[in-house]
Parts: sequence; C-alpha cells; structure tokens
Amino acid sequence: MAGPNGASEEFSGDLELSIDAVASRERPDGTLDVVIKSSRGEIPGLLHPCEGESGAALFVGGAMGGLDGPADGLYGRLAESLASPDQAGGLTSFRLTYRDPGEFQECVLDVLAGLSFLKGIGAQRVALVGHSFGAAVVIKAGELADIVAGVAALSPQLYGTRSVQRLSPKALLLVHGKADTVLDSAASEDIHDRALEPKRLVLYEGAGHGLRECAGELDELVRTWLVETVSVA
Repeated sequence: MAGPNGASEEFSGDLELSIDAVASRERPDGTLDVVIKSSRGEIPGLLHPCEGESGAALFVGGAMGGLDGPADGLYGRLAESLASPDQAGGLTSFRLTYRDPGEFQECVLDVLAGLSFLKGIGAQRVALVGHSFGAAVVIKAGELADIVAGVAALSPQLYGTRSVQRLSPKALLLVHGKADTVLDSAASEDIHDRALEPKRLVLYEGAGHGLRECAGELDELVRTWLVETVSVA
C-alpha cells in the first residue's frame, strides 16, 4: 500500500507501507486479536466481527494509543453493541493501536493499513472514529482513503486538519466538551468552519477532554451516526 501522493504539510519523507501478513487469534468471547504485519512493523488491534455485514467502523485512541477510547471505554461499548445480532444495523468494528503512538504520519499510515485489512475481509464502507490526537489522524486518513464513508472526531486537536475540506463529500462529525482544558472546544469549531458539508458539530456543556460527563449521550450519538453513515450508499 503506497502512501498519499502530493502529501500535505503534515507529511514528509518515506510514506510507503505494505502489508506482508495478518495473524489472528480468537478470544472466548468471539473477538479476534489481530496483528497486521507490515513493512514498517506490527500493527495490533482487536476485531469485533459482525457476520454478513459489509459495513465497518475503525477506532483509534489519542497520542498514547490504546483500545478503549474516551468516556471510560466508549470503543468497547460501541463495538460490542454493533456486533450484536440483536441490534439493527450491525457493523464489524476494528479497534486499532498504533505502532508508534504520537507520531502523526506513522499513525495515519497505521489507519490506512487497518482500512486495507478491513477491505480484505469484505468491508465496503468504513467509518473512522478517533479521539484527541487520533481525531486528527482519522480526519487525514479519511481524506486519503476511498473506502471511508465518514469520520467522527472526538475532542480533536488542530494539527493535521488543515486540509479538512478535502474530506467532503464524506460525512464529518465533530464532538467536544465545552469544559475541555486539554484542547479547547474552539478547535472543533475551527475545524467545523473550514470543513465542507456534510458536517455536524456537537458541543457538550460541562464535559471535559475525556467526555466522561456525557458518556451515555455520546454512546447513542456515535452509534447512531456510525450506522447511518455506513449504511447510506
């Protein structure tokens, strides 16, 4: 898989990454530990398969990586719900961790590799979800990958979003807490102002950077958005 041509100011140097192999191991709960073995190193993740569905969601964390996401484990809750056969609008979910957390270019390449993996197992439309640093990572990856139907950016940083207008016509959801003392909610407002339609900005009063204070509302918002975004042809 080649990196983007004509890369923006956030990219420089060698952008090549190829997938050499993928290893997986099933857990008792039916999820799969996955390791994407790439030319730049191993990219681990956790796959929550939803049999018979061609839609998928890919989740990434902040600058420290991790599988859980904000709001005390948002990603795990969403992935479990989306994979359940009792839920309408099921999606396969892939919770990816970075090879080199905090390195913007490398993390974008990891997401692109994750998208290639999902495409290889049958995904046709994928929505990306990222938090903080990872929100900018998924905005950039969404600009570059045709399989992406939309991007949800939670408490995003500004760096990496300069060309957010290139994301259109893919959907953009921006979510921020108005009490965020790590990255001010003005960052989401700025990104929203520069982005093209379709776009949506949701600000939560009293919520901080980790969005714990609005966890229940956030679960419902992101889950509904994911299903609607991936299901629209």
